[in-house]
Amino acid sequence: MEIGRLLTAMVTPFDADGTVDYAQAKRLALALLDSGSDGVVLAGTTGESPTLSHDEKMRLFVEVKEAVGSRGVVVAGTGTYNTAESVELSREAERLGVDAVLLTCPYYGRPSQEGLFRHFEMIARSVSLPCIMYNIPGRTGVNMTVETQVRLSQIENVAGVKEASGNLAQIAQIIDESRPGFRVWSGDDQMTLPVLSIGGYGVISVVSHLAGAQVRDIVQSYLAGHVEEASRIHRRLLPLMTVLMTAAGNPGGVKHALNGIGFRVGAPRLPLVEPDEAAAELIMAEVRRQPIDLAMAV
Repeated sequence: MEIGRLLTAMVTPFDADGTVDYAQAKRLALALLDSGSDGVVLAGTTGESPTLSHDEKMRLFVEVKEAVGSRGVVVAGTGTYNTAESVELSREAERLGVDAVLLTCPYYGRPSQEGLFRHFEMIARSVSLPCIMYNIPGRTGVNMTVETQVRLSQIENVAGVKEASGNLAQIAQIIDESRPGFRVWSGDDQMTLPVLSIGGYGVISVVSHLAGAQVRDIVQSYLAGHVEEASRIHRRLLPLMTVLMTAAGNPGGVKHALNGIGFRVGAPRLPLVEPDEAAAELIMAEVRRQPIDLAMAV
């Protein structure tokens, strides 16, 4: 299955009372496709998955997939630090019709490399969907090594990995040694161009909420051999990529930016909070400086 080179790790919109706004989630997914994304990742870290109930996740998957149809890919975040629960969530998501699942490295427990291998192997073998692993040691406390990822790449429906280790040497080795067709998406907007330059496939992006057409241009320009054009766009967007991640954390930064341009997605759920006044102004100052290409006519 063609999953796509640009996926947006979509925020989960909430109403003023903190309930999931499914109608707005559908509008946002369609707007992201109109702005250049090949698909969306739902209930990932940016989608505040730890605060979503099982029922909220499943309804989100169903409603967004029904809205998107065949226009784009819907990837369901079904990985947790509980292998059995991840298997259950993944099987149910498959029954509901999503296109692929995203499986984060188990967090908090910090399993061994053999534990990581068995965790992902069990989930992948429980479904027929493409499975994208997610390596983000800064959040999970454990790095999935090259050797483990190469082993897992031999499983037919392990389609690839969202790599956010920040270690280009590791990422290059994964690309070099994994089975043909195993794909590596950058899991960090700031690393998109460097990852492409060593053979990466694409990016699972946050800044694409605001600049999807431009992120798509980075990928397509690079692939077409227009490296200077890709570099120029990447350099211009770097301050926005940075402020969205650092001023108020993720997804606090991108949610504030979306609200600020008039696309209402609500506040984060506790324990995450909205940015303070200083952080909010930093975010919006950079948003005002940049060309924003989110399709607002929804």
